[in-house]
Amino acid sequence: MRIQQPGIHVDPGTPTGRKSPEITTTSPLVNGGKGKLWDEIGGQSALASPMRREIGNRPLMRSFSVDEVDLEDVEASKDRDRRSHFLRLPNIQNQSLISGLAYCIASCSMILVNKFVLSGYGFNAGIFLMLYQNIVSVTIVSTLSLSGVIPTEPLTWKLIKVWLPVNIIFVGMLITSMFSLKYINVAMLTILKNVANVLTASGETYFFKKQHDRQVWISLMLMIISAIAGGVTDLSFHAVGYTWQILNCFLTASYSLTLRHVMDSAKEATRSGNLNELSMVLLNNVLSLPLGVILVLGFNEVEYLLETPLLRMPTFWIVITASGVLGLAISFTSMWFLRQTSATTYSLVGSLNKIPLSIAGILLFKVRTSMENSISILFGLLAGVFFARAKLRESSQS
Repeated sequence: MRIQQPGIHVDPGTPTGRKSPEITTTSPLVNGGKGKLWDEIGGQSALASPMRREIGNRPLMRSFSVDEVDLEDVEASKDRDRRSHFLRLPNIQNQSLISGLAYCIASCSMILVNKFVLSGYGFNAGIFLMLYQNIVSVTIVSTLSLSGVIPTEPLTWKLIKVWLPVNIIFVGMLITSMFSLKYINVAMLTILKNVANVLTASGETYFFKKQHDRQVWISLMLMIISAIAGGVTDLSFHAVGYTWQILNCFLTASYSLTLRHVMDSAKEATRSGNLNELSMVLLNNVLSLPLGVILVLGFNEVEYLLETPLLRMPTFWIVITASGVLGLAISFTSMWFLRQTSATTYSLVGSLNKIPLSIAGILLFKVRTSMENSISILFGLLAGVFFARAKLRESSQS
């Protein structure tokens, strides 16, 4: 699931291992998101240096992603990844293009597949879906780590104690993302996620005394206007879905700010003195398993799981397994793309990627819309691009 890191923007997208990879919160990271963690430089704000609301937060939140990434952290992460060479990729021509396409496809597919499971199949156990996606991510990352393909930090009790508060917020972020995605169409979800950028930027200014220039604040105000206008003109408005999404925005911002606060302590708790993105994916997803089990029992999803005929359908298991793989794919492809290109290209592609995602969400799920709502959505998407450009300008000046 949705990783969607300190100072990075992660689209509900963004769901499991998932990172919303400033992953300012489009995944994401976005399931663990979860992404899982980081889908958002343009849209999700500041999920920290380990990349995207999109690597850290994978579901949407794994997909959440690119918008949540802080450009300064992205550059540092990029340099660190190049030194470690933790993914032994073959020498492929045009890797920048291929990695960019892979990243866009993975982040879009993750959100659309989750939407299909929750709305298309009518699956009413979002916490179980998050839990299963995390199990898939843990299985794959652990297998790759044990086989020596990727390096991950050993999970010590010292590291777990430092990371647990972050993980609790992370799980809440993934779950609220699942709940909101069930009721809200994909296009509106991408716009509403922009609110997390506003909260994150405000938190950075209040808690970390980070100053943003005028263009950044103007773009954030445009995001708020588009979110309000979109909600007012949304023909499929659902109060429950909007409530979950507002809560998700607060949790996403909290995740970004908390991650930045504990990152140094987490690195000191590792044997190598460093904590790479894949270690964060593994750490978030492993710690989310017992908490996910408790929440499945607490929300009484067990009774539904025993009765639903969906779990007796092989095709359904294939689809939800694919969603788990896609959540982890966001983490891998975002790191691959970032190593092959610049932070500028990475952030702009993440913002522009929301445009085809929104169109696909409207067409595939036959969303009822109006001219006013369509204009609000387009306005919000352009505000996300403007935000990415403003952050790039601010980063270059600093």
